[in-house]
Amino acid sequence: MAKKNETMEELKEFEDVEVCGNSDPLPVLLKKKKAIRKYLEAEELKPYQAELIKLQKHLEINKLKMIILFEGRDAAGKGGTIRRVTRYMNEKHYRVVALGKPTEEQRTQWYFQRYVEQFPRGGEIVLFDRSWYNRAMVEPVFGFCTPEEYRTFIEDTPSFEKGLVRNGIILIKLYFSVTKEEQRRRFERRKTDPLRQWKLSEVDLQAQERWDDFTNMKYEMLKHTHTTIAPWTIIRSDNKHLARLNVMRVILNSIHYEGRDEMLDYVPDSNIVVSGAREIELMEAQRLRSGKFIG
Repeated sequence: MAKKNETMEELKEFEDVEVCGNSDPLPVLLKKKKAIRKYLEAEELKPYQAELIKLQKHLEINKLKMIILFEGRDAAGKGGTIRRVTRYMNEKHYRVVALGKPTEEQRTQWYFQRYVEQFPRGGEIVLFDRSWYNRAMVEPVFGFCTPEEYRTFIEDTPSFEKGLVRNGIILIKLYFSVTKEEQRRRFERRKTDPLRQWKLSEVDLQAQERWDDFTNMKYEMLKHTHTTIAPWTIIRSDNKHLARLNVMRVILNSIHYEGRDEMLDYVPDSNIVVSGAREIELMEAQRLRSGKFIG
């Protein structure tokens, strides 16, 4: 706590500096402020990251299996959140799975098969950076699956997930919702930042043009696959830090584990975390008001 207070005092000193003479300290001060903000955000996450270690230990001891799906539009903050969630976890007991395009052999198999092959063993967490829900949004928007394949997926998924949960898998489905303006800003940054250019794909370049198509598919996905036994949780992710913090809260609330720090605030921010059912209601209200879904 003392260290954090010292940092806050340092920030106040930066804010009080006046620009004088020919020197312009503003760029330096902005960098320092940003560094301090990043530090404070990282410190705020640490108690929750410590709780995630306890949760992971509980799963390991009891041989429980957890699957967390990270879905959402491109540049919505899925990857960064996964890195924060797993940062201090025991690498022996979690895996991050980000599957590429299916092989020709996999195309002939049952659609869910290549995902099932990645499922956790007892005591393990598997985090899917995109999952079988590729078929609910990306594939139909870009014509990577047939209309019949899409319909089959939509019809089969609730039963598939019901089976997973009934067989003891703890299933958490997270959809990261970013605004069109924020997505555009993040894409522009990727174009100009050499450390982020690798993130920009051909699909990304079309994401803004196909915004409405993706929004329509999002609604259909939620409408057909948000169920009582396998619900969706929507994460408003324009603010990356708040999205990461609240994802941790959602995960920690998914199961009871021993040694929980009762002094922490585990209540998700209602401005950031929205149930799938509520998101459907909001989208339908948007359509009634403006004639189309907004986001």
